[in-house]
Amino acid sequence: MATEKDADATRINENSEPAGSQARLDTVGAEAPSPAAKSPVDLSQLKADKSCSRGLAGWLAQNRMSLAISSYQSGRIYLVGSDAQGRVSFFERIFERAMGVVGNAQRIYLGGLYQLWRFENVLRPNEVIHGQYDKCYVPRNAQTIGDLDIHELGIRSDGRVVFVNTKYSCLAELSTTHSFKAIWKPNFISRLAPEDRCHLNGLAMVDGRPKYVTAVCRSDSVDGWRDRRRDGGVVIDVETDEIVCEGLSMPHSPRWANGKLWVLNAGTGHLGWVDFERKAFVPLTFVPGFARGLSIVGNVAAVGLSKPRNQRFEGLDLDDELRKRDADPWCGVQIVSLTNGDVLNWIRFEGDVTELFDISFLPGVRNPMMIGLRTAEIRDLITFESAIPGAELAP
Repeated sequence: MATEKDADATRINENSEPAGSQARLDTVGAEAPSPAAKSPVDLSQLKADKSCSRGLAGWLAQNRMSLAISSYQSGRIYLVGSDAQGRVSFFERIFERAMGVVGNAQRIYLGGLYQLWRFENVLRPNEVIHGQYDKCYVPRNAQTIGDLDIHELGIRSDGRVVFVNTKYSCLAELSTTHSFKAIWKPNFISRLAPEDRCHLNGLAMVDGRPKYVTAVCRSDSVDGWRDRRRDGGVVIDVETDEIVCEGLSMPHSPRWANGKLWVLNAGTGHLGWVDFERKAFVPLTFVPGFARGLSIVGNVAAVGLSKPRNQRFEGLDLDDELRKRDADPWCGVQIVSLTNGDVLNWIRFEGDVTELFDISFLPGVRNPMMIGLRTAEIRDLITFESAIPGAELAP
């Protein structure tokens, strides 16, 4: 269905999870509203209007680029590309509590409520499906890890997945027999306990290894981060245990690019970088929302924005910044130049979707789709490889 959103918006082609699925979400967890605030909701019934900047489709097509966007609040992963008609293509699937996402042209990893998902593209070069999609990501593995409040993900140079285990305040990898294998914790965390003490949340990979993490504070007591949201945030060097930046407000999504460590100082609404000599945050630009989810390609960053939530995100400097600028908070994505902070393109969500979590550029991908768990395609789309001579799949 193609709809014209407004005079400054591009046309959008949408494909959604079919209605009638019975996925439900209890709004609990480290960053969720209190259980008394809301009843469980049927994820399939959530609706969102989407609008985009006029130039987004052309920019994506010119750079042969797509985006993967997760929204744990709505249990959605969105694949955003461009179609042959010059429209922005939105393809969405339901995965409960979709959190950290990282991917490329061949593979996507996604953290969920109690599983870590691996999706593989099954199309060959120059092959399309349904006459338009150049990548088809199929869920090939879902490892059950339990409700760890899994946050951001990274892929090591050898292919192993590293993830932020927020509930246990540590970095972890998958285990063959257990829920996880802890590989690092901040030195101020005295022991592994399911208490979300410092709200460890973000992970930056450097040269295929985990290098920097963000935490809301240095608390070593259960749920201690909630009282340190305004200025307790830190960035930690995983290899040296050094605090390389402090005094932040709910920092998220550290990323190493172009010789700098970029960070979202979410409580103030700024994208910026770390000055290692001063151990200080240097803001580049203000973004109108709770900034969480960052992906960088070249000198361009995609920044995820959420509308500030009652209680958890209120009372921060972000509120004052929005009032100063006479701006309403966004739920959406802004694509920002890292040269001058200008917004080059944008996506905006309205309706039931008010929060996003993570973003990953998918270089080399024009118009992607994903097989969902509630469609006939999950049963009928069968591909194989063969080691039997003469039994290869016909072209």
